[in-house]
Amino acid sequence: MKLNPITKLLILGSIITLPATAAEIEISITNLTHGNHFTPLLIAAHDADSHLFQVGEMATSALQKMAEGGDIGDLDSAVMAANGVTVTNPAAGLLAPSAKVEGIMLDTGDMTHLSIVAMVLPTNDAFVGLDAWQLPTEAGSYSFTLNAYDAGTEANDEIVNGGGMSGVAGIPAAPGGDGGMNATGVMDMSSNDKVHIHPGVLGDTDLQGGMSDLDSRVHRWLNPVARVTVTVK
Repeated sequence: MKLNPITKLLILGSIITLPATAAEIEISITNLTHGNHFTPLLIAAHDADSHLFQVGEMATSALQKMAEGGDIGDLDSAVMAANGVTVTNPAAGLLAPSAKVEGIMLDTGDMTHLSIVAMVLPTNDAFVGLDAWQLPTEAGSYSFTLNAYDAGTEANDEIVNGGGMSGVAGIPAAPGGDGGMNATGVMDMSSNDKVHIHPGVLGDTDLQGGMSDLDSRVHRWLNPVARVTVTVK
């Protein structure tokens, strides 16, 4: 059907003046590890210039708090200050090994990128992370896996001592109650103080001593450590 010029202008005008609609997404996250927990998750939608972390860069103090002690408060505040939107602690606590949290709804507004972080326990400063993934514009489901990263802020001594504050050596806890005690500590020879792929833990099988308080039969992992599915409505 051929449209006259006036009709064309009316249609074009109605398209141009349509209000922008926010993009709603639904997220599920699965812990793929055998014996490690994730601390409360932070999910953030933000612009292209914002990052919760960047591989090859020094960790911010906010990232250090999360990676060493599971505290996502400062990262959440930073996203909000940059006009981003977040979902905090969707699993209502720790996400256990092989557990899945799903049905996480996030209205991204005009934000274009998605990031996810959580500390991996028991470790010194490992975290599962997604850095500024560009949100698809087409409706559908998108699945991918996430690696564990080392924040580069603390030596990986593998001693469980309740330490969870930034700059305090040690691991806060072994949530499964399957850690050892009285370890002498792993000699961490790494000199990489930037965010990088985590080399994994060593552990041992001596729960009453040895070099590590981590059980190599339980706490060792190979990347990836998480699976994410994002459904764009």
